[in-house]
Amino acid sequence: MPKRPPPQPPPSATAAPAEGLAVVAQGAAPLSPAARAYHLQLARIDKLKTQMAQMEALATAHRRALTAQVFPLAQRRQALMKDMALWLDQHVADPSLTPAQRQFGAQMVCALAEQLVSQGHADMAAVHDRHSPRTLAQLARDQAQDMRARLEALLGEPLLPDQPEPDLDDVVHAARARMKQAAEAQDAKAAKRQAKRDAKSQARRASQPPNPAQLLQASLQGDADASLRTLYRQLASALHPDREGDPQVRLHKTALMGEANAAYARKDYVTLVDIQQRAALAAPAAVATMPDAKLQALTLLVKAQVAEWERQRAQTQQALMHEFGVPPGMGLNENTLKTLLNEQEDELQDAVDTLQSGLALVRQDAGLKRWLNQQRQLSQRVARQPTQRGRSPDWDDD
Repeated sequence: MPKRPPPQPPPSATAAPAEGLAVVAQGAAPLSPAARAYHLQLARIDKLKTQMAQMEALATAHRRALTAQVFPLAQRRQALMKDMALWLDQHVADPSLTPAQRQFGAQMVCALAEQLVSQGHADMAAVHDRHSPRTLAQLARDQAQDMRARLEALLGEPLLPDQPEPDLDDVVHAARARMKQAAEAQDAKAAKRQAKRDAKSQARRASQPPNPAQLLQASLQGDADASLRTLYRQLASALHPDREGDPQVRLHKTALMGEANAAYARKDYVTLVDIQQRAALAAPAAVATMPDAKLQALTLLVKAQVAEWERQRAQTQQALMHEFGVPPGMGLNENTLKTLLNEQEDELQDAVDTLQSGLALVRQDAGLKRWLNQQRQLSQRVARQPTQRGRSPDWDDD
């Protein structure tokens, strides 16, 4: 079970929370609608930061639980599988076994060895090949050829015509490349059509005088960009490291200036103001005295950051659900992950117990026959059972 690196927060997540940006002051007069709107967006930023931090903490705790509880059981199961495969390898040709038992025993060896090879035990390939009419290498070539034939039928064109016997990874990689090319071509056509529609729409709008709402929006956006630019220039002037003689202070200013450059590049107003406050270049409550027009303009900047944080939160949640195998419709929360962890642990413990009891049985006198008969009967029962589509339980999204 591979471990993924912790998901990275959006760039502005490196900044400290923006509590100092809030316009609410102790004993202050009631806020204007513009101030309330500005404050609401800042509160959303803080909430999103908290949610991202909680997801990262949840992921870290779950990875630790997997390492402590699930991975050792998975390793124990692999070790027992290998013991069983090696024991069967030496005994399934016993003359006391019936032909049917020897045949089924050889199938069990091949299945165990093939699974172990896929899990990194390359030495088990030789064990498989001793009991199979076709080697693992031949089976892999057959699988690759079958996959290539199906993908060629799907794509309507040959794949890797210069390679008579490509491996499965090459076939899949080539098919993905073709599909990506086809998707990019379709996207380019759609983008071209959209560009034409946008040009026509823009021409129509240009021929009409802007309404008051459009004029206000354009004015606010211009004010927002100007405020962002002014704030950045003030920081650049105050933090320029070349103007500082003290080496330690110069290093500190260099770090802050690097943050400011990155924040300005992504129009991260919240981080720029946070840097301004950390550098003691402005009073935290200064924003409370801003006129409504400027607060409305700055609210546009913060709203854009809220949208970026929401996008990053959705991406992080999706990545973690994929990493931990959370089925669609189940919430990414502590209860869900704990339930999945317990299910994994129980499943692996059952497999370990079954393998241990099986090994104990086959090592007894006549135990191999009994075990082979039990396994064959079990496989026959499973084969007769109709495939049922499982239903996922309901889960809380909290």
